[in-house]
Amino acid sequence: MSEDTRSELYAELAAVGPYGTRPGHALITLVEPHPGHEYAYNRWYEDDHYYAGAMAMPWMYAGRRWVATRDLQLLRYPEESAIARPVTAGCYLSTYWITAGRYDDHMRWTVAINRRLNRDGRIHHDRTHVLTAFQDHETTVYRDGAAGPRDVHALDHPYAGLVLQVVEADTPEQRPPLLEWLRTRHLPERLPGSPAALVTVFRPTPLPGDRMTYVKQVEGVDTRLTLLWFLQADPGECWNPYFTGLDTAVAESGLGRVELVAPFLPTVPGTDHYVDRLR
Repeated sequence: MSEDTRSELYAELAAVGPYGTRPGHALITLVEPHPGHEYAYNRWYEDDHYYAGAMAMPWMYAGRRWVATRDLQLLRYPEESAIARPVTAGCYLSTYWITAGRYDDHMRWTVAINRRLNRDGRIHHDRTHVLTAFQDHETTVYRDGAAGPRDVHALDHPYAGLVLQVVEADTPEQRPPLLEWLRTRHLPERLPGSPAALVTVFRPTPLPGDRMTYVKQVEGVDTRLTLLWFLQADPGECWNPYFTGLDTAVAESGLGRVELVAPFLPTVPGTDHYVDRLR
């Protein structure tokens, strides 16, 4: 006898609520596999968790994994980071888009499915969450205006690299002007001529109280902004001058500070490419 999956409810759920394509929310998760477990972690995440713990869930419609080889880890700054301690921590970054207006629906499912995966022995515990946060989309700034892929395509388009930047306002009241400065001044001035085709900007949201215990609560939900720079070139080959000095620019604005600037390459699905270059 087949298991009752309450499939009759799916027809009811499909008829209600938003179902647009705009990336209204994101999951951004930076993880450090424990030494000696790099290959096992990569295979678990890619073969099982990327799908069962993410892409198979309702309203999570695009995803991409990224990796920081040791040479890229050594480009990160500032050395004293409130995010990564040490600043090189976090070899793997995963990014996912969630349909606008479906955050609560997705969160109810993801908490339940991760409880089930943990119960079924399908969670790899030899890892540390350096930064794991669900985020609300604030703005996207494009280098080439209307030409090129939109942010909805960013996790499917074959970008050659990504830079994760986390900025922190000094107070919650300063975050709106910091966001406005990024959107109207800093990014429009920084993008022309750069290898970055677009930058998405998100603000973190608190994780639910019933989250899995191995994921720590998000810090800076009232002061922090997360930027994803999508690159058309290897970040190691274009780091200088495009991605050095971002901390100086933010500090000079008087609106906040940079807590992390970290470059990544896209993983090669189905392989252990780059795993031998993490340490």
